[in-house]
Amino acid sequence: MRARDLLDEAGPLAAALPGYERREAQLRMTDLVEATLEQKGVALVEAGTGTGKTLAYLVPAILSGLKVVISTGTRNLQDQIMEKDLPLLREHLGIPVEAACMKGLTNYLCRRRYRQLLESPDADRPTMSRRLPILMDWVERTATGDRAELDALAEDDPVWAAVQSAPDTRVGARCAYHEDCFVTAMRRRAEAARLVVVNHHLFFADLATRGPHGGGVLPDYDAVIFDEAHQVEDVATLFFGVQVSQQQIEKLVRDAERALPPVASSERVLRRALHDAEDLFARLPEPTREGGRAALPPELLGGADYHALDASLEALALVLEREASDPSDGGPRAGAILREQQLGQLARRTHRLRDGLAKVADGATSAAITWAERTGRRSAVGASPVRVGPIFRDEVLHRVPAVVLTSATLTTGGSFDYVRRRLGIDFEVDEVQLESPFDHARQAALYLPPLPDPRSPAFPDAAIAEIVQLVRLTGGGAFVLTTSLRSMSRLAEGARRQLRGRPIYVQGEAPKGALLARFKDDGDAVLFATMSFWEGVDVPGRALRLVVIDKLPFDVPTDPLVEARCRALEEEGEAPFIRYLVPSAALTLKQGFGRLIRSRGDRGIVAVLDSRLTQKGYGQVFLKSLPPATRCERLDQLTAFMA
Repeated sequence: MRARDLLDEAGPLAAALPGYERREAQLRMTDLVEATLEQKGVALVEAGTGTGKTLAYLVPAILSGLKVVISTGTRNLQDQIMEKDLPLLREHLGIPVEAACMKGLTNYLCRRRYRQLLESPDADRPTMSRRLPILMDWVERTATGDRAELDALAEDDPVWAAVQSAPDTRVGARCAYHEDCFVTAMRRRAEAARLVVVNHHLFFADLATRGPHGGGVLPDYDAVIFDEAHQVEDVATLFFGVQVSQQQIEKLVRDAERALPPVASSERVLRRALHDAEDLFARLPEPTREGGRAALPPELLGGADYHALDASLEALALVLEREASDPSDGGPRAGAILREQQLGQLARRTHRLRDGLAKVADGATSAAITWAERTGRRSAVGASPVRVGPIFRDEVLHRVPAVVLTSATLTTGGSFDYVRRRLGIDFEVDEVQLESPFDHARQAALYLPPLPDPRSPAFPDAAIAEIVQLVRLTGGGAFVLTTSLRSMSRLAEGARRQLRGRPIYVQGEAPKGALLARFKDDGDAVLFATMSFWEGVDVPGRALRLVVIDKLPFDVPTDPLVEARCRALEEEGEAPFIRYLVPSAALTLKQGFGRLIRSRGDRGIVAVLDSRLTQKGYGQVFLKSLPPATRCERLDQLTAFMA
């Protein structure tokens, strides 16, 4: 039986599910994924919202008999596949589905660190002791150790930070808890399964550490399917680079402080490391734009502050190694093996931080760019590859027999050229662009008002006035998506003054999940948010009937990595604005537009307040990339559309 037979109108799903509809686009994608897995190769599939792309790749993956990794952009999609899609297929297809989910290590409790917390003085501190019983009760009940089960603790609760697993806290097979380890159990389930569901961060973390003979976090696999593949370049950039933050060093020192005996020599070394880290990171340049990165001055990691921090970390590693090798403290020592493992692991963490700083200190090259970042409480330095495409091509496309890349947004102006260039796809591959089955001309209006240029001082007030009119027209149910925190705050403040009595939420006032829940429950609310709400947010139905986008989402031109990539294109004789900045922004705009229409019953407005969309020649690339909505330029046209 072919995969399409199971999804077609005569298949078991159609017989079992009331209202099941045959989707031609879904069947075309199913055929292409099946052929790619059978014949090996690479396929690019843009599948518009509503095509049913998840089942279109899951069914052929299950039938292939191959070991297939499904890599998603978010943990939410992982959970949807494991908790909704695969159970549906198990129940109605009548075929075995051997699947396992693997999340990043920080999602799992570490039994060794949990034991250490219970035995440490920290367990009696108020910040821990009040919530520790919740954790202890959960540990007795959980079979997976997955943080997602623990609803009673906030996402940023310090109790979880003290017990979570992490790449830099793993001891491996030498750990006294290895056989009972939740991460070990997760890996064993993945080894036994045919289908392994991961996210992009875990996939590339594995790829960055995997040697030529395997040995990574993931089991060996025959094929990989990237869903939400438009995120691949950004995630790969993160993991094929290096970064060291002040917070990493502070966390290392806190962990070492708990593990080392409270003697004066150790305390001096710990204080010195904290002091030297503070001195170095305090000298980082301010970003040229809120939340952005700045170029790292070459002299910063070649000067006295860097050498002082390197020396203090070296001293800390020596102290940890000396204590780990000390077999006694004058008498029998309970948990001596556990303590030795803990101290040895802390020493290795220290060496890894030193190595990371050394790589950044080596400076920018033609292949990498160095940067500094200061955002809120986070300060970091790093080095990132300028071109990810050649790495992705060599490490994934040329090594994995079958690769499928799919997303609702892979083309710009109707072409895959941009994503092909960014991912190093310089050879023949299969491509298919599948339109959404939704009737966007009937369901959606694209509103392009003639506002001042977004760089004009008159723009914010004009944008606020437009937002207020639009909210009054729709009665709420609005996302206002902005390109910066500053713009978000200003627009939200202005709208609140004029929309008194209407529920208005602003990103950062509560956790993302809580904000979305309140927004859906209210039904007529307005939510102001930045880039984290432009994609991966699903609000079907009347609760979301208006999406307002303040500006075209261009990358920050002064970001060191963006500058380096533009410079590389110029050296190749390309025009970076048209070849890189415009298509990148077009994909992001397409994602923002996609928040509106999530089902056949949805209807509403997408308003883009950036006049460059109609006044600049490159605006046509954006417009051709968007679904074919009804275009309006006046409020009376919108009123008629909504009526």
